[in-house]
Amino acid sequence: MPETDVDLAEFDVVGIGNALVDVIAHADDSFIRRESLVKGAMTLIETERAVSLYRALGSAVEMSGGSAANTMCGIASFGGRAAYIGKVCDDELGRVFGHDLRAVGVSFRPGFPEADTPTGRCIIVVTPDAQRTLNTYLGVSSLLCPPDVDAATVAAGKVLYMEGYLYDRPAAKEAFRAAAKIAHANGREVSLTLSDSFCVDRHRDDFRALVTDEVDILFGNEEELMSLYEVESFDDAVARARADCALAAITRGSAGSVVVTPDEVIVIPAEAVERVFDTTGAGDLFAAGFLYGYTQGLSLAACGRLGSIAAAEVISHIGARPLVDLQKLL
Repeated sequence: MPETDVDLAEFDVVGIGNALVDVIAHADDSFIRRESLVKGAMTLIETERAVSLYRALGSAVEMSGGSAANTMCGIASFGGRAAYIGKVCDDELGRVFGHDLRAVGVSFRPGFPEADTPTGRCIIVVTPDAQRTLNTYLGVSSLLCPPDVDAATVAAGKVLYMEGYLYDRPAAKEAFRAAAKIAHANGREVSLTLSDSFCVDRHRDDFRALVTDEVDILFGNEEELMSLYEVESFDDAVARARADCALAAITRGSAGSVVVTPDEVIVIPAEAVERVFDTTGAGDLFAAGFLYGYTQGLSLAACGRLGSIAAAEVISHIGARPLVDLQKLL
């Protein structure tokens, strides 16, 4: 961490992302084919499709979600101080979303509601191989714009964590840039998660510019990193990241993760898991463990280990947030 007033910071990490409610259901591959879903990917859907897909699922578990929000909940579970900026409607799901964050100790800054635009939701289909297929109705969450970014909250966090999924609208891009400038102006660090390889495909040039100009810490998985740099091998992607990034933490599923700086590549093994139930949230919780360790001044290897511990916990059950106190796992 930089030699600034980090010890005086109110929060360890401040997250910005799509505020969504997760709807999680199990189905086999025939359901994926029948509904013409893109297995393993995140697909944006509109209101009518969200309603029909929800009905087709039958029974499902509903809980507050959203990638960056999951990460903030993970940080709080480790004992860290987290805040979250995300846009919800003043409707039932919006109130539930805020309650769920505050209940685990995350400070919530909901932005300004928009008339007649409901709170977003993510429909997650988990197949027997533990792959998750996401179909996301963004609702009001995608309308986040610069006035929704609480400057005092961003300035009060050691690290700003921005979710790539949010990057689909021009106003959201402006909000990202504005938040990054506030963070840097106050001596804070800025991190970005690439979120999804399809997301990278849509915003490759913008993401590259962000990584070069604004981002101090980059998160992603190996497919996302290879897509970002349009290369065919992971080694080539790592070489490009070392040239571009002060720090990158890249997950590789069962192969663990690598922490990359211009001077070194640290290989982190995956934590053993008796059975993988659901990979939803694995990357989110890896980022939570890493950032918790990072803001506590731990070594990069230790940060990666905490990320692996958090990811292992979340894939061992249904849902994208920890079911046990992560601090106890340490």
